[in-house]
Amino acid sequence: MAEHVEKSVKLFGIHFSVTTAIALFSTCLIVFILAFFSTRNLKTKPTGMQNFMEWLIDFVRGIIKSTMDWHDGARFHILALTLFMFIFVANMVGLPFAIVTGHNLWWKSPTADPVVTLTLASMMVVISHYYGVRVKGRVGYLKTFVQPKAFLLPLKIIEEFANTMTLGLRIYGNIYAGEVLLSLLAVGLGKGFFLSIFAIFPTIVWQAFSIFVGAIQAFIFTTLSMVYMSHKVADHH
Repeated sequence: MAEHVEKSVKLFGIHFSVTTAIALFSTCLIVFILAFFSTRNLKTKPTGMQNFMEWLIDFVRGIIKSTMDWHDGARFHILALTLFMFIFVANMVGLPFAIVTGHNLWWKSPTADPVVTLTLASMMVVISHYYGVRVKGRVGYLKTFVQPKAFLLPLKIIEEFANTMTLGLRIYGNIYAGEVLLSLLAVGLGKGFFLSIFAIFPTIVWQAFSIFVGAIQAFIFTTLSMVYMSHKVADHH
């Protein structure tokens, strides 16, 4: 099987993945369209897309309430909602098909790229620090790193890096592995009639399972992000 590589460009000595950029732009566009059409004509009795969006809003509210008091977590509602929608769509866009010309891969899930997932994880960790300082003040926030004992400071610093790595690599590993297996099954679909027959059922089953995995990973990423946020802003932690 020929190896497919992502199309990339080099700017200022740095390689940028065109494949990932296209997938990210498409993901943002899909999320915007979903949000726009779900809230364009709001009604007292929701129907259709508005009903779906209200369900999603309540679902994300439940995630936040499971990690912190709503008094502390209400300010993160829109952030968590956007995060969940973005990651779920990003996990899904590469499942139906891949676009390949020659040896260049032009389409995949952006969350199958570790740069994307680690950037998202780093962003959430940085935001949690920002709100920690904003809520508790600089001095009060710094004190949390030496409480209850000062000797825990090195472990808490290591924990910040570990949280970032695990948050980003967990979703990357699941989505990347799923797309690799789908690409292998797709090879079988094009290798004769009998092999294609045997490959159709596993392909359908794995795509259905990948949808489940993608939804679970969006839920886990959003939940853990809110857990990290609660550690920074809630007084009881």
